[in-house]
Amino acid sequence: MAFVCVQNAGRSQMAAAFAERERDRRSVGDQITIVTGGTQPADHVHEIVVEAMRERDIDLSDRTPREVTPDELQAVDLVVTMGCSASDVCPATWNGENRDWGLDDPHERPIEQVREIRDEIEERIVSLFDELLSQTPSAE
Repeated sequence: MAFVCVQNAGRSQMAAAFAERERDRRSVGDQITIVTGGTQPADHVHEIVVEAMRERDIDLSDRTPREVTPDELQAVDLVVTMGCSASDVCPATWNGENRDWGLDDPHERPIEQVREIRDEIEERIVSLFDELLSQTPSAE
């Protein structure tokens, strides 16, 4: 799965971090690959986002926004955009499903609003994993 936005400095970084944590909690690392990137990456993850994620014991301070490549998007089954229409923001095409979560951009928002965005992303990630894993036949 891929989490994509324009700058890859806020929403998509939070989504990828929560997805990585959820993947580890559920021990499905062999089943789920996580990619994140942006179409016009920023120089760094927004400080307010780093602060909000630290409150959830997730450290994003060492992450660097990066450009997502068309090849990466071709290789995943699900692309989640964060509130930016995939057709407008993501010029690459992909074969899998696309969902747009319609989230507000946390950049230059007060910490209270960033926490709300963070918490919504966390809830959506847990629900997404519940959905995807209910569709996947068990390996046992």
